[in-house]
Formats: sequence, structure tokens, C-alpha cells
Amino acid sequence: MSTLLHIDSSARYTGSLTRQLSAAYAEQWQARNAGGKVVRRDLASQTLPHITEAMIGAYFTPADKRSAEQQAIIAESDKLVDELIAADTLVIGVPMYNFAPPSAFKAWVDHISRVGRTFLYGANGPTGLLSGKRAVVILSSGGVYSEGPAQPLDFNGTYIRSVLGFLGITDVELIAAEGVSMGEEKARQTVSQAQEKISALV
Repeated sequence: MSTLLHIDSSARYTGSLTRQLSAAYAEQWQARNAGGKVVRRDLASQTLPHITEAMIGAYFTPADKRSAEQQAIIAESDKLVDELIAADTLVIGVPMYNFAPPSAFKAWVDHISRVGRTFLYGANGPTGLLSGKRAVVILSSGGVYSEGPAQPLDFNGTYIRSVLGFLGITDVELIAAEGVSMGEEKARQTVSQAQEKISALV
């Protein structure tokens, strides 16, 4: 049975384009994958704690040597890693906040970047362990960052592609609904284009 992990990170619920578009992908994926499973992860409502020294210590302690306290500290992280490993496809909604992903998304990355589980350090450097998965990343921004003078300020899509690639997920499609604050016509156009790309990818 195929599994889709549907992740949203926008702090907004009303008027969020990334939520709207990621939901459209999930709906079409479900329609085309009869019997498939959709796992929902809302990073705005299911707030994750930021990394602490105790958490880092538990991460790097071998599983058979962790104390009960350490096991409790990373229980949520283990759950997040398990659902990521179980997924065949990811759809991730990530708006741009101040040129980068929301802190809720960064917290998720810190929880699922686990040595020995999602990547390994080897003789030739780090190797991702999540190969074979596909990720569709829905981005939104008020301005245009894929080209033009603002392109050097895009730390959103570039960051996400780099992180997923580090973990072994190299089949990554970025769908950007950008320029949505540049007038109603521009917003309608970019959303329509994003919807067409979603339908073509599912």
C-alpha cells in the first residue's frame, strides 16, 4: 500500500496558498491511489519543541544505551522519523517567511535529521538513507525569487532541496506560487500555474 505524508507548515489557516495547494495534491493523489494511505502532519497545530542539549545527547547515544529519560526525550522525534520512513511520497507546503521556511518546518527538519536512521557518516562523508522517495514541495512567496534581483535571497526552496537531498531524497519537485503580493491578476496567474503543475505531477 502506497503512503503519502502530507506536511503543512504555514502559520496561517485562512487564505494560506500552501495549505490550499498541498491539499489539492493530496486529494488528487488519493483519487489516483485507491487504497493508499495519507498521513497528515500539521506543523503549526502540532508544535514541535526546538532542539535542546539533552535531545542532542540522546540522538548521539546508541539506542541500547539510552536511559529511560533519553528515550522519552526523543520519543516524538522517533515517531516523526518512523512516519517519514514509511512514506513513499511527500507533499510539503512551505511558505516563505523572511526569505526562509517557517521555524516550524526547521524544527521538523531538526527532528528527522537523525544519524543512523535517516543518514549515516561513512568513509566518504554523509550518506542519506531515504532514497527511493519522491517529494513535491509547494512554495509560496509575496515576491518573485526564482529569477531576477531577489533570487539571491531565496533560502527557502534551495534549503529544502538541499536538506532532502542530504537525507537521500533526490526526486524533488518544487512548485512555486510566487509573486502573490504583486496584484490580483499576478496572484491568480501563479496559483493557476501551480495547480496545473500539481495535476501533471500526481
